[in-house]
Amino acid sequence: MNSRCQVDLIDMQSSPVGEFKLILVYQDYLTKFVLIRPLRTKTAVEVSNVLLDIFCLFGAPSILQSDNGREFANSVMAELCSKWSGLKMVHGKPRHSQSQGSVGRANQDIQNILMTWMSDEKSSKWSEGLKFVQLKKNSAYHDGIKRTAYKATFGSEIKVGLKSSYLPHEVTNHLTTEEDLQEVIDNFKENDLNDEQQSSELHTSENICMHFN
Repeated sequence: MNSRCQVDLIDMQSSPVGEFKLILVYQDYLTKFVLIRPLRTKTAVEVSNVLLDIFCLFGAPSILQSDNGREFANSVMAELCSKWSGLKMVHGKPRHSQSQGSVGRANQDIQNILMTWMSDEKSSKWSEGLKFVQLKKNSAYHDGIKRTAYKATFGSEIKVGLKSSYLPHEVTNHLTTEEDLQEVIDNFKENDLNDEQQSSELHTSENICMHFN
């Protein structure tokens, strides 16, 4: 992870939302994990600010790939280094075929998922749906890495609150406080102990019967 990462831009100027006219897509080449952010412009200052926020969360890659032109890559790199002293990365090869194909497929997936979200939510504000698109993309199974991008990055599937717990949904749907949750957990533990005790008693009874037989 963070050996080679790709940054790309999706042009949304035909359907701007307020000041947002572009989508920045940042993808790790190994895990396929993507981070998606709305952009107002594609200036080096704005792009570097978004990337810097990502780097401070996930770390900076050794190679930063971009197919938006060498001038764009140089200016973004210069901005990043001016804001983070000690940062050292190298430019990826122009038109690196493997990463270019990967991010191209990611971009298409993102646009398709975004269109579905907009249709489902009956909303034209695509900038508000990017967080959910990012979640959907990273939690989808990837044929290339044989797992989800989220699991490849963090080692487990994404948790969705109590929906990811062992508790039945019909129980968790009615919970509102931690006290409610603790009561339910205690009840489940008590039932499990009772079940174990009954199973043990049944097993003992069967052994006695077999002995006398």
